[in-house]
Amino acid sequence: MSTGIESAWTALGGDPALVSRVTPVEHPGALPARLPVRELARACVGACALAAAELAARRAGLAEVPSVRVDDGAVAAAFHSERHLLVDGRAPVVFAPLSRFWRTADGWVRTHANYPHHRARLLGALDLPADAAAQTVAARLAERSAREVEEAVHGAGGLAVALRTPAQWRAHEQAAEVAARPLVERERPTAAPARVLAPLDPAAAPLLPAAGLRVLDLTRVLAGPVATRTLALLGADVLRLDAPWLPELPDLHADTGFGKRSATLDLSADPGTFEELLAAADIVVTGYRPGALDRFGLSPKALFARRPGLVVAQVSAWGAYGPWGARRGFDSLVQVATGIAATEGSAGQPGALPAQALDHGTGYLLAAAVLRALTEQSYDGGGRLLRLALARTAHWLTDGIRPAAATGAPYQGPEAWLAETDGPLGRLRYARPPVTFAGGPADYARPPAPWGSDSARRR
Repeated sequence: MSTGIESAWTALGGDPALVSRVTPVEHPGALPARLPVRELARACVGACALAAAELAARRAGLAEVPSVRVDDGAVAAAFHSERHLLVDGRAPVVFAPLSRFWRTADGWVRTHANYPHHRARLLGALDLPADAAAQTVAARLAERSAREVEEAVHGAGGLAVALRTPAQWRAHEQAAEVAARPLVERERPTAAPARVLAPLDPAAAPLLPAAGLRVLDLTRVLAGPVATRTLALLGADVLRLDAPWLPELPDLHADTGFGKRSATLDLSADPGTFEELLAAADIVVTGYRPGALDRFGLSPKALFARRPGLVVAQVSAWGAYGPWGARRGFDSLVQVATGIAATEGSAGQPGALPAQALDHGTGYLLAAAVLRALTEQSYDGGGRLLRLALARTAHWLTDGIRPAAATGAPYQGPEAWLAETDGPLGRLRYARPPVTFAGGPADYARPPAPWGSDSARRR
């Protein structure tokens, strides 16, 4: 096992000597858990900030990579960003009534039904009407085994996962596939000239290492949008694209939409518009289950055939391999399958991490991988394919990070890292970004736009 920042930076292919540029500010009590969640969160954010500082130094011609300060308080607030959000004083809805743990005939199962189509598939798999109440669902699930529910709901295109202990997960074929992969999968599938990055003025304030770069954001809750929100913070022009018939949950869109544009596009009906966007893109980030976008010409192979110098970054729940490679998944379900919920539970009840740390942590690692790929391309060119998975981040949390006692002032809560702004969605309270470096941005350039309100055209 290793400390988090060194292993994260190594997984990103970074120069080990640069880790000394990172200074942690520790706060005991931040993100409390049995597992080393605070260490994971700090490592992911610290690696991302260091990757941003490295790219800024490269573009500004600095003799030294700017210093990075990672504050446990800022990180804890950011890892709860979707819970801290207020829209005109209204608190967000984090989980729908049918997204929860349920007792089964032989254990526990957790379902995810925040989206209407996932709720409909869950109820259909249980042969229940569309207006079935939670009590009716509970009674039906109590009649079945957890594994039976898992397979039935998966077969209907819904989301349900049986609770497993760490030992049960290690015995699963998917766990072996996940453990065999690196934390950050990095490939150079194509040859291309070195990326020419416009120089940054070293005296500019703030330094924006991703300025001038265009990102196509085809992601959904939550890791992918966190990554692209971070790239927007660092100056990238991020355009999120959604299918017109799949609106994002409003509160999650508000939380992860800072700095971005938001548009809808039917890839089947209007492929020409996407091709126009792709022709000018530097980075494509996808967050759908592996293979789901391939029929639209969005497989990595197809993208690199049209744009050999792209950075293609993909995030999934279970990884793009193994028997669960094509399954849908979310942070809460990965926690249940991988033994985390069993570890964090007590008195026979399953538990959960203090935040959706797999989502947030993987999101910051994904942004870091993109930033490092851009730095590498500026030296030696080539396309870059990056893949991360929540289940692999979970393996790192449970088997790869050394817990350590924190020093410093105790965590006093999130208030010091919350801010407010007015925008088209109303008055927003939000968590300020934790990714900072000397001379870099301290906050998002603009508030989120309403979902689908921008043009799906190059600008």
